[in-house]
Amino acid sequence: MQRSSITIDGVELHYRRLGADFEGPPLVFLHEGLGSVELWRDFADEVVGRTRRRGLAFSRQGNGWSAPLSSPRTPDYMHEEGLKTLPAVLEALLGTPPILIGHSDGASIAIVYAGAGNPVKGLVLIAPHVFAEEEGLRAIRAIRRRFAQGDLVERMAKYHVDPESTFHGWADVWLSPEFRSWNIEEYLPGVDCPTLVVQGSDDQYGTMQQLVAIDAGLQTPARRLVVESAGHSPHLTNPGLVTDEVVDFITGLER
Repeated sequence: MQRSSITIDGVELHYRRLGADFEGPPLVFLHEGLGSVELWRDFADEVVGRTRRRGLAFSRQGNGWSAPLSSPRTPDYMHEEGLKTLPAVLEALLGTPPILIGHSDGASIAIVYAGAGNPVKGLVLIAPHVFAEEEGLRAIRAIRRRFAQGDLVERMAKYHVDPESTFHGWADVWLSPEFRSWNIEEYLPGVDCPTLVVQGSDDQYGTMQQLVAIDAGLQTPARRLVVESAGHSPHLTNPGLVTDEVVDFITGLER
């Protein structure tokens, strides 16, 4: 994979193209709140290779090797990413409707993008959230305490330009009083493409109520994979099972 950069609205974003220039809708990987291009590990390459699709992964502002945040995020940051930044990135780098594969924040951004009427061939939502839950907020409070006391900043420095800014740019907005009312369920009825939802049964950041809300809001209930005993990143802790399901879903879109 070769790392490149593009400037969107004055912000430099790093991205990588994955796989060869195969035909068919490209796969676009949208990372979690503390994620980046590299933190997809081998999952993105495996999915791209097995589906024989071209792929794209990019790091949002404040993450990875993209430009650091210039100001604190607002509770609407995922709306801004889905309605402004993602459309601009896809227009500049692809120019054709994609299949979006999002993890956590990335899954929520994918819902906003698709639900706003942008053309999408399919959605893979890994550990998505459509509203704020006390269980998830409790887990973020715990990790913020560990961040202040442990070596997480050192480990994050391997993947982010400014790890402290990356961490607080995510945790602080989620734990702000305003974020308690955050909700994107209004976008679900606008999603008119096939959808796969992958959830760990022991996800510390979201309960099964997220999946209940997603099914209730979609025009057609999503295909669902619940990974037993898995946490917030089932595609990394159970890569064989999740990759098989994602590859089967994507190839099934052509049938």
